[in-house]
Amino acid sequence: MNYTKPFPKSEYDRRIAQTKQSMVAKGFDLIICQDPANMNWLTGFDGWSFYTPQAVLLHLEEEAPIWFGRPQDAKAAHITTDIPSENITTFSETLIHHPTEHPYDDLAELIIGRGWAKHRIGVELDAHYYTARAHAHLAKGLPNARINDTEQLVNWERLVKSDAELAYMREAGKTVSAVMNRAIEKVAPGVPEYEIIAEVYHAQVMGVEGRYGNYSSLCPLIQVGEGTSTPHLTWSEHPLPNDTLVMMELGGARHHYQAPLTRTLYLGRPPADVTKLTETIVEGVDAALDVARPGVTCEAVEAVWQKVLNRNGYQKESRVGYSIGVNYPPDWGERTASLRPGDKTVLQSGMCFHFQSGVWLESIGAAVSEPFVVTENGGERLCDVHRELIVID
Repeated sequence: MNYTKPFPKSEYDRRIAQTKQSMVAKGFDLIICQDPANMNWLTGFDGWSFYTPQAVLLHLEEEAPIWFGRPQDAKAAHITTDIPSENITTFSETLIHHPTEHPYDDLAELIIGRGWAKHRIGVELDAHYYTARAHAHLAKGLPNARINDTEQLVNWERLVKSDAELAYMREAGKTVSAVMNRAIEKVAPGVPEYEIIAEVYHAQVMGVEGRYGNYSSLCPLIQVGEGTSTPHLTWSEHPLPNDTLVMMELGGARHHYQAPLTRTLYLGRPPADVTKLTETIVEGVDAALDVARPGVTCEAVEAVWQKVLNRNGYQKESRVGYSIGVNYPPDWGERTASLRPGDKTVLQSGMCFHFQSGVWLESIGAAVSEPFVVTENGGERLCDVHRELIVID
């Protein structure tokens, strides 16, 4: 099969060694990763099979990771990873959606067979696809093990991007810039929302400069009129009216490295309250990205943003940003560092964030968000799309 791995084996070896150091520090002998982004980051495994139980196991005494999954998906592990064949393992197909048994019964047997039944095991309790039932079966099958939450151990290892990862983040930024610009071109009174989103999906896959795009971790979001006062509505069959506010949050992905972007548009002549809100947002984003440098804390970046909002009579209670990188549905956040009060994570060069500047009021909302990389010169924007309120006459 003609498949090109996105990184050399040395990149994955470095990540594995780095993760094992953290495992030692956290007191784990074995970690079980079911988060598809963590599986991909550690091994390169890629496939739309994360809706079934599957995992990558990393043990301090085992040089290579172990892939565990459905038999029909094992070939994907052979194709997309450098995991040795003997470490690509499967569970019985009869366990899929079984009413009483579970694939993690077989996982427990695998761990016992390796002599790890009494080891210190970390699991990803907050991973989207690690179910309560999976955990119950694992715990029942390993009564002598010490099983604890990894507390996003691998997610935190992903926080600072390598140069190779940053190259894909910048390509994702170019892709979402093209996606957003195409969507903006399509926005006009009378155009159904779904036609705009159809253009979005096409642009996401086409990518830019001959580099195709992956599926985004989040479906395209579009809000119209009063719908802009809440951020996560999707498209409908309704045509865009005259004299209305439109907000879109779209994504671009390159080898599953995600770049989200939000822009706000007005069809017609914008009222003063919409203009003031978007101008304040843009000012706040500019000020915050200017201080997003190594050595500054996440909460300090948020404080700069909040100061601009407060001076103009606004307040945002939710976080204003979160770390991004490689990811899979249903979202593109890494679930680690957040730009919010109380987060004392110290920024380092190579960290990537989505500065989600959405402010949602009672009847309207606006956002002019930016994905960015932390650099010595402040936040480097990954996108190049008009940053003011976009007015369509």
